[in-house]
Amino acid sequence: MTVFRISPAVADAFPDTLIALVTVTGLRGHELWPDTAAALEELEQQLADESWQPANESDPRIEAWHTAYRSFGTNPRRIRPSVDALGRRMAKKGTLPRINPAVDSYNAVSVRHGLPAGAFDLGHVTGDVEIRYAEGNEEFTPLGEPDTVENPKPGEIIYADTTGVLTRHWNHRDAHRTRVTEDSTRVAFVLETLHATRDGHHLETAAGELQGLLLPHAEQTRVHYLRPAQPAATT
Repeated sequence: MTVFRISPAVADAFPDTLIALVTVTGLRGHELWPDTAAALEELEQQLADESWQPANESDPRIEAWHTAYRSFGTNPRRIRPSVDALGRRMAKKGTLPRINPAVDSYNAVSVRHGLPAGAFDLGHVTGDVEIRYAEGNEEFTPLGEPDTVENPKPGEIIYADTTGVLTRHWNHRDAHRTRVTEDSTRVAFVLETLHATRDGHHLETAAGELQGLLLPHAEQTRVHYLRPAQPAATT
């Protein structure tokens, strides 16, 4: 069992935060995921025919994250929120990356709804996970760079377990240790908004969409919500 929680300090600083936690057990990442493939292709076709485009930094959903990043000392145009970076990449290349079915699923949902998304292989998480301000002595190994060790800046918002940092700058980049691969069977996916009163329905729709892509390839899925009034959930 893993508990995810928002620290009191982060809850106080961002009182309209809402995080959807989509947990999966018995995930089968080596299967073909036709619904995910179709979702990616549909987004790319909509971009090509100009009937849809990813949210950019002028969109209120992205602008809110830029403001949050600046509040804890991160330049969001140099170190971008994940959904901002993904949308910019898609707008430039016309396609989304293909990593593996589970990652492709949350990328598609993230960019469609303009919400940051990420995932953690719970088999490699130690203890509980907290969204909190960094002290600066924690260790982080970036995704794809297993020989690199970084320390977050003091005051930077991170996801952290008892071993180290799982995500830097709140949702900029995930850790290598807890990356989701085809072999991952217990996974927690997250979708986030800082403005639940405005975008909570988008988040709930996105969580349902992600759950729908995962369900055919898992034994069980559940959706939990974290908010300042209910800051913890057990997976």
